[in-house]
Amino acid sequence: MASLSSDALLADGPLLFVSGQTPRGPEGEVAVDVGGQTRQSLANVETVLARHDAGLEHLVKLTCYLRHITDLDEFRTALTSALPQEHRPAATLVEVSALVDPTFLVEIDAIACLPRRG
Repeated sequence: MASLSSDALLADGPLLFVSGQTPRGPEGEVAVDVGGQTRQSLANVETVLARHDAGLEHLVKLTCYLRHITDLDEFRTALTSALPQEHRPAATLVEVSALVDPTFLVEIDAIACLPRRG
């Protein structure tokens, strides 16, 4: 299996700190499974990045909060398929006892290195 994250990345540019993104979709919907929630949380990160002219390829660090460690395989599969194959940010995964909404199984915050403007 491809590595989910890099051991380290060097960031040389303005950094963007993305607050924790929940799995709530644009219409307020929340998937019932950890895979769907992971994809939506990362899509929400991507939406924030896009507002700053950046994308997932600019991520240098993810912190992922997982409600149940027993969901780890499904979480990893969803995250690996959503991230660019040629770029893996450094990452930390933490199992938590609760998130802000009891239906949430995942939350992801991020740090991105923004492209330098000419």
